Amino acid sequence: MVHCGPDQLRRSRLPESILPGSNPIATSTDNGSDALFGTLLAQPFSVRKPTGQPSPFVFASPHSGRLYPSSFVSRSRLNPLNLRRSEDAFVDELFAAAVDIGAPLIAAHFPRAFLDVNRAPAEIDAAMFDGPLDVAVDAVSPRVSAGLGVIPRIVRDGAEIYREKLSAREAEERLAMFYRPYHAALAGLVDATRAEFGAAVLIDCHSMPSAAAAPDIILGDRYGLSAAPFVTRAAERAFEAEGFHVARNAPYAGGFTTQLHGRPARGVHALQIEINRGLYLDEERIERAPQFDQIAARVAAALQELAKISRMLERPPGIAHAAE
Repeated sequence: MVHCGPDQLRRSRLPESILPGSNPIATSTDNGSDALFGTLLAQPFSVRKPTGQPSPFVFASPHSGRLYPSSFVSRSRLNPLNLRRSEDAFVDELFAAAVDIGAPLIAAHFPRAFLDVNRAPAEIDAAMFDGPLDVAVDAVSPRVSAGLGVIPRIVRDGAEIYREKLSAREAEERLAMFYRPYHAALAGLVDATRAEFGAAVLIDCHSMPSAAAAPDIILGDRYGLSAAPFVTRAAERAFEAEGFHVARNAPYAGGFTTQLHGRPARGVHALQIEINRGLYLDEERIERAPQFDQIAARVAAALQELAKISRMLERPPGIAHAAE
């Protein structure tokens, strides 16, 4: 596994608290110092790579970060467990088989409640800060008004995160230290893959809260805008073959990442995959459920099947579509 963050800090090691199989959350309490924030600065994400890259796929897990620094937790009105309500817990582990099919997997280490890289950088609620911001801010959208901007105001269940307003400089700091490095690395993986194979398929991996009638998997291709139909259909068939109930686009059609990268006409397909947390997670305790390994094995089998479209991606689009 290759770990990478900003180039000058690429050799930094991750603490055991965020490695697979270890304690999923930790906070620094060393006399007011914040060792875990320093770790995040050194390594805000990791990239796991196969030996070589025989597949035109790239996988991303933007919301599975589970490193919660004390400087963040101490300013929150929520306890660490409640802060994790927004987390796509262990999704990076569920999709770890990406490497087995010959694809890189990039995973954020910072938590979604701290910074959401599946939002546009200007989706900022300026009212959260104590002064004018030195960053671009879009007109307030319903999503930002609801507290779900790039720097979230609430966790997934609607609880307010912060006790008081944030310093205005934090907007630029979080974008510069975490957001831009993550997106630069992801873009580099997509560009390198397309240059190597003539096409690339970005799979953006997420989880969704369980509900009585929720499907097991929702595939989001922005209603056909971010991925060619044969790519979405191949994913649908692959997961259905493993016994998953699959739906498309409602209520998750794809976020900023699929919008940014999905350019089927240029050979770049972006597909968001949401997996029902009730399948693999104890949602109250945010712990792996007893059937976690079984679900991960079924996901791995689906990815192996999906990888078979690699040959189709090398053909002219008309031939690929006809193959469906």
